[in-house]
Amino acid sequence: MRRRRVAWALTVAVSLAPAGAIASPAGAATPLLSLGSRGPAVVALQRHLAGLGYWLGPVTGVVNDATQQAVFAVQKAAGLSRDGVVGPLTQGAIARGVRPKPRSTHGAVVEINLSTDLLLLVRDGRLVATLNTSTGGGYAYSTNGLSGVAVTPRGQFRIFRQVNGLDVSPLGEMWRPKYFSGGFAIHGSASVPPQPASHGCVRVSNAAMDWIWASNRMPIGTLVWIY
Repeated sequence: MRRRRVAWALTVAVSLAPAGAIASPAGAATPLLSLGSRGPAVVALQRHLAGLGYWLGPVTGVVNDATQQAVFAVQKAAGLSRDGVVGPLTQGAIARGVRPKPRSTHGAVVEINLSTDLLLLVRDGRLVATLNTSTGGGYAYSTNGLSGVAVTPRGQFRIFRQVNGLDVSPLGEMWRPKYFSGGFAIHGSASVPPQPASHGCVRVSNAAMDWIWASNRMPIGTLVWIY
């Protein structure tokens, strides 16, 4: 396993043009991979992230939105700055195999960790996939006659309703939502920043939500544990 990690780091270190590089503490060129980067280093990055369970869709060789979402997720898991750029610290976290630790021990569970703002798909205590998410931003809002504080509820819930398409609520649009408590849902969004920003729902990217539906990861009755 250590050989694979070292090999990945070396692949990244030599695969990007010098124009995208910075000086590492040892004086060697370390590439920066960011939105729009492409090439063999990106292929290596995508394969390694996918191997660690960070969802990013198909390997494309281009840092697209899905790959940036996965980078946000590993940065959150490692406690790093959430800039979506794969620099030396993020490379190190990926090379070390940093992954979040689930709390559940049995069954199919969707875990949402509000302290890291990560969504974990877990089965029998084993981490299946990690997704970047954006939960309640903690701000006061008043929109279309509705007012409140943007907080995601903590506790254990069950998916009880879902809409296979765009669902428009007074607080905004939700793509293919999976409702777990009242009007709170896990749903796709075109905007999933690396910090809490929603009215209280749990946002993932539209592409991630399409994958969740296609793979039947959150059928009705699935346990949602928010802590």
